[in-house]
Amino acid sequence: MEQKRLFLLDAYALIFRGYYAFIKNPRINSKGMDTSAIMGFMNSLMDVIKREKPDHLAVAFDKGGSDYRLEMFTEYKANRDETPEAIKIAVPYIQALLQAMHIPIIEKAGFEADDLIGTLAKKAEKKGYKVYMVTPDKDFGQLVSENIFMYRPARMGNDIEIWGVEEVKQKFEINDPLQVIDFLGMMGDAVDNIPGLPGVGEKTAKKLLAEFGSMENLLANTHQLKGALKDKIEAHKAQGLLSKKLATILLDCPVEFDEKAFELSRPDVEKTDALFQELEFRQMKAQFDKLFGQGNDYDAIDTNNGAAETVVTKKPTPKKTPENQMDLFGFVDDEEATLTSTTYATLETTPHLYQIVQGDFPMQLLLQNLLKQTAVCFDTETTGIDAKNAELVGISFAWEKGKAYYVPVPENQEEAQKIATQLRPFFENETIEKIGQNLKYDLKVLANYGISVRGPLFDTMIAHYLINPDMRHNMDVLSETYLQYAPQSIETLIGKKGKNQRSMRDVPLEAIKEYAGEDADVTLQLKAHFQPILERVGTKKLFDEIEIPLVQVLADMEREGIRLDVSYLQSMSADMALEIQALEQKIYTSAGATFNLASPKQLGDILFDKMKIGGQKQKKTKTGQYATGEEVLSYLAHEHEIVRDILEWRQLVKLQSTYVEALPHQVDAKTQRVHTDYMQTVASTGRLSSNNPNLQNIPIRTERGRQIRKAFVAKNEDYVLLSADYSQIELRIIAALSGEENMIKAFQNKEDIHRSTAAKVFQVALDEVTKEQRSNAKTVNFGIIYGVSAFGLSNQTSLSRSESAALIDAYYQTYPKLKSYMQNQVDFARENGYVETISGRRRYLKDINSANAVVRGGAERNAVNAPIQGSAADIIKIAMINIHRKLTTENWQSKMLLQVHDELVFDVHRSELEAIQKMIKHEMEQAFPMAVPLEVEMGFGENWLEAH
Repeated sequence: MEQKRLFLLDAYALIFRGYYAFIKNPRINSKGMDTSAIMGFMNSLMDVIKREKPDHLAVAFDKGGSDYRLEMFTEYKANRDETPEAIKIAVPYIQALLQAMHIPIIEKAGFEADDLIGTLAKKAEKKGYKVYMVTPDKDFGQLVSENIFMYRPARMGNDIEIWGVEEVKQKFEINDPLQVIDFLGMMGDAVDNIPGLPGVGEKTAKKLLAEFGSMENLLANTHQLKGALKDKIEAHKAQGLLSKKLATILLDCPVEFDEKAFELSRPDVEKTDALFQELEFRQMKAQFDKLFGQGNDYDAIDTNNGAAETVVTKKPTPKKTPENQMDLFGFVDDEEATLTSTTYATLETTPHLYQIVQGDFPMQLLLQNLLKQTAVCFDTETTGIDAKNAELVGISFAWEKGKAYYVPVPENQEEAQKIATQLRPFFENETIEKIGQNLKYDLKVLANYGISVRGPLFDTMIAHYLINPDMRHNMDVLSETYLQYAPQSIETLIGKKGKNQRSMRDVPLEAIKEYAGEDADVTLQLKAHFQPILERVGTKKLFDEIEIPLVQVLADMEREGIRLDVSYLQSMSADMALEIQALEQKIYTSAGATFNLASPKQLGDILFDKMKIGGQKQKKTKTGQYATGEEVLSYLAHEHEIVRDILEWRQLVKLQSTYVEALPHQVDAKTQRVHTDYMQTVASTGRLSSNNPNLQNIPIRTERGRQIRKAFVAKNEDYVLLSADYSQIELRIIAALSGEENMIKAFQNKEDIHRSTAAKVFQVALDEVTKEQRSNAKTVNFGIIYGVSAFGLSNQTSLSRSESAALIDAYYQTYPKLKSYMQNQVDFARENGYVETISGRRRYLKDINSANAVVRGGAERNAVNAPIQGSAADIIKIAMINIHRKLTTENWQSKMLLQVHDELVFDVHRSELEAIQKMIKHEMEQAFPMAVPLEVEMGFGENWLEAH
């Protein structure tokens, strides 16, 4: 009979791990709730169940800390930051999900999860079980035996790791897993505030264990040690023994291993679905339902079996606070609500009437009805997602909830054009509001048929982006979240993405009518939901005057595209290949060995073990290999030429693969131009994003990066490229918003702001400012917006940390109103839960009142820089709208092609060059009048590099 297996999960270790895994891109739902910790934990739990199909499973939680350890050492874990609010909110949800899954929750007041898991593991081992402790915490290595293993979950692309006795011995360089306790006791633990032995780090602890075998034997033989280490250890023997006790996991907690209670069984799917719906975990719900679908081996058991203590049964609900935005979005917060069965409405369960419209007379009736409306939602069905080359398959229309009309468009392009032309009076009617989801795509498709969509627009994707910028904005998510309605998936019609996916032309007419009609119907209902919220949160003006007008601007820019010199890039790629090869040989010569430069492990071994660069204490990743990221190598670049060469090699390889070799493949076969896609609803600051290709990430600070811009060329010999770039726009904005007179005057007098700042800070005359002083002042000028610290400034300059601190203090004394403005922004955010740009664009800061200093600090920095970055984005968008309007209404031959950060690029007909420079400069500099004048630098040439 096969040995049964028990899996014991360390709840808080997995919860914290999940929370920090999403820290740069947190999972925020429509209520403004950060669900990262719940998502991370559930991903780990479901991965274990899916991979291992365990017989028995339980989850252990800390409850109130360790009484035993606090009695020994009152400072135990005293240094820990306050638990982030997102984790506090997450725990009741996680426990409710575990209860619904009939998974035992093990928690005992005064005992830590480590001790509960240790006790249960040993008891289960005695009953003949193989036990897997699911945790990333290496401390559990002390418990490993022939039948007890550490199970370290997968992370960041790395697979799971299972540590048995041999793995623990190898990882810690010891002879017995029990020596992990000695190892931890010797080196201490800063996270748990276990003091350890002074002067003993990881390497020394391993060396001492190899020589003495245990803490006790070391302390009994300190006469064999030498120098300062001997003195330190002899003076702290009691501390060493205490540290070992603190690091020892208890094996006698008052918990029992109940084989029946710990059996994994079929969950209460009704309850889990309700929780997933409330949390807006759509993909997880689908995965969960698939994992626990019919045909598995899990049998239902008593819901409360196995819970060591009573846990929440009410629906856990976060407090209604400014940062979770619930009051803004109109959600009910019922603290007394209990878990109920809630399912989405669907096409099958919802009364509706969707009709096909074909033939001349029905088309005339439809057009008559369309022209009577004040607002109509429409949606195009096409042959693909590339709008430039997509053909219409049909168009759906809706102006009343539950009703829609679908006009099929035949494959014959003459007949298709005829139908499009029949509908032209509606699309080009200036008075009828056109509603859609991601209207830019529809505008580009209709433009292929010579149709210009006119009149007011309402884009539900953009509306939701302004209401809740941190959430996803696709229609299915919005529908399920706000309408409690699950639209039909396109995959049910054409299959999953891949070579076998069908075209919409292959879908039967009746099926596509239902699908397309539903899209228009749902989008119409979303508009009704979002419009009053836009008014309530004060972003309707931003929506109407900036974001919506910008849709047509971006559609025209994307359709226009930019010409690419492919032969130049091919030549550049060949040259770069030779450079890369020469650099590789140089690196191998310096290292005295040939190795895989793309392997972080091999590179780390060469740099830090073989060449000893950077001294003894080099940072390691969680997998135990050396960290060799750019941040680490940049810090060491001054120490050895090989590090500088590796950084240059990486840069060349990335440029070659990402741009030089990739860009030629992105030239459109029909237009022979590159057509980037601009995304309005990605960056929460309001900045536009560029994709396919991403033209905003082409490096401009390196010579090779600049050379790539040379590949972007003018339309033909009658045209030149023109670049118009805002000069220091963010500094000008912060000067104006803060009302800082010294900075405002410098800009008004057209002084070099960095030289002016240096003169004031270093108290020298303008003409006496050195190059280094100006450089340091420039670093502070730009860094201050992002909350640069003395440590950060010292890393970016040649200044020491104390010199950097003095420079920052002098900077704030020079510009006192700037510091007041920054503090006022933080105070406003704390009070209201958000900050705003000059146009009322909101950035919600849910962590601004966090008790966790690191989390709160990030939110405070965003409170200062988000209004600056966002205002810069608002200004360039206003300029783009005004320039596009003039280019269109005044029939210029020149076209606006690209927007890259604070720069606009144009294809300019040579005959218009002088006049258009004046027009562009005026529109950009007058886009938003402020106390500080905006300034635009312009240039032109045969290619983008020359123009810039």
